[in-house]
Amino acid sequence: MEGGSNSKGTGLGGLFGTGGVGYSNADLAGVPLTGMSPLSPYLNLDPRYLVQDTDEFILPTGANKTRGRFELAFFTIGGCCMTGAAFGALNGLRLGLKETHNMAWSKPRNVQILNMVTRQGALWANTLGSLALLYSAFGVIIEKTRGAEDDLNTIAAGTLTGMLYKSTGGVRGIARGGIAGLTLTGLYALYNNWEHMKDSIAGQSL
Repeated sequence: MEGGSNSKGTGLGGLFGTGGVGYSNADLAGVPLTGMSPLSPYLNLDPRYLVQDTDEFILPTGANKTRGRFELAFFTIGGCCMTGAAFGALNGLRLGLKETHNMAWSKPRNVQILNMVTRQGALWANTLGSLALLYSAFGVIIEKTRGAEDDLNTIAAGTLTGMLYKSTGGVRGIARGGIAGLTLTGLYALYNNWEHMKDSIAGQSL
């Protein structure tokens, strides 16, 4: 037994003069880890340090986790222009084929169809791009004025966009444009908060 206890002091520690007492894994197995959760059997690491409880990215001071209306304005305008160009091209192709259905397939017919496609594509791209520009501008102004970002900004920006776009039609045109913008943005806000509304209704029913 004494030989076994003396063997703990031998090894590299005794060779270099450290004189420390060595302990085997069996000796350390029963030592409690105060304030620590059990260690992983595969890694000599406290599992608490593996928990990701912070944000993955470091944001600048004062920056939001989501992009604001100014950052989304470029995407909105570009997306509306591309959508309008695609829709207008398809509509122009339909109109071109309809207007030239009595003509034989020839170069004049192809040119006429191509002109209709490009004209309708540019028209719809300009229309939707202008609407997106007005909507984004109103949204940014309202957000900066109120100092908050919510669905009220969306509805107000859509309503003002419709009113300004149809302002050349007089009072009736302004009213129709405002109602159209209010309806579209209201439906979008309703769709955007549909899951939250369902959860709230379910919680109240319980």
